[in-house]
Amino acid sequence: MPFLTPTFYKNRITDITLQDLESRGIRGLLLDVDNTLTTHGSQVLSDDVREWLDRMKAAGIRMTVVSNSWEWRVKPFAEKIGLRHTSLSCKPSPIGFWRGVRRLGLKKSECAAIGDQVFTDIIGANLYGITCVQVMPIEMETGKPFLALKRRIEKRIYEKRKGQDA
Repeated sequence: MPFLTPTFYKNRITDITLQDLESRGIRGLLLDVDNTLTTHGSQVLSDDVREWLDRMKAAGIRMTVVSNSWEWRVKPFAEKIGLRHTSLSCKPSPIGFWRGVRRLGLKKSECAAIGDQVFTDIIGANLYGITCVQVMPIEMETGKPFLALKRRIEKRIYEKRKGQDA
């Protein structure tokens, strides 16, 4: 199903290169937080992700955080990394992506969403009609049965898609 499929996959956000973005005309990024930029619920940014963000900023890539998490979770993290944010984005609804693109002041054809979840990030970006990059989660969440179920389904989707790409 096309709406479950990202434009392209990368293992981690730090594997996304300027060349990946430039070759697609991407000038702006809508970034998920949990398990994309940092582990679920964490306010700590790893050095390699910090360096990646700095490289993107230095290259003129505009970025904003688009997260389904609560304001009290997203705001301090976004401030720490020097980005504006949209919390409670209602992904997979396209509204959070629409807000993010407007905030960046770019055309949606110049923007890409980056996230780790098919059922929020990828479907939402596809519904809105923007490039989407799926990254593998930094770590699997524990103690969240519904999310564990979604992760099992995502794994099957990924494996099926991977087989088609071969």
